[in-house]
Amino acid sequence: MRPGPPPTPLHLKLMRGNPGKRRPKAEPEPTIPATCPEPPPHIVGYASDEWWTTGPELHRLGLLTRVDVPSFAAYCYAVGQWRLAAEALARMQSNDPLMNAQLIKNRDGDAAVNPLLNIVRKYAGDVVRYAAEFGLTAAARSRLAAGGYTAPSPPSKFAGLISDGGTVLPLRRGDE
Repeated sequence: MRPGPPPTPLHLKLMRGNPGKRRPKAEPEPTIPATCPEPPPHIVGYASDEWWTTGPELHRLGLLTRVDVPSFAAYCYAVGQWRLAAEALARMQSNDPLMNAQLIKNRDGDAAVNPLLNIVRKYAGDVVRYAAEFGLTAAARSRLAAGGYTAPSPPSKFAGLISDGGTVLPLRRGDE
């Protein structure tokens, strides 16, 4: 493995823009199917909900192809497991107003950290890590110029100096 950050796919580089104006290197790109790929059979429940919520948008942006299905399936599976664990923890918290299900009794009667906390934390970390691969986090989106939207810039104080014909208008005193 090379040291440093992993290389960025060409499609993400193009979405981020090309401030250096260098010609990007051509990379082998998978073909983008006409419709969003179907989820694998093991993607069910909350994972399937995430697939059909996020997948079509990623497909529209050209970020979900057939070769991306396993990675996106891992992301969706992590979302589904995280949501199941978080709901189970929430049910336990509603029944434990004192400790909020942070601690439970082990078989010896001693207090122990609730294992659901570690499960929720693990899957939440997995979700964020996978989401960053597809540009689904706020930090990853901030590096993208998706849609080509740029906020309009405020008019310059020099905007009125040049007329439509390209001639320079004389500057009058007080027009600074």
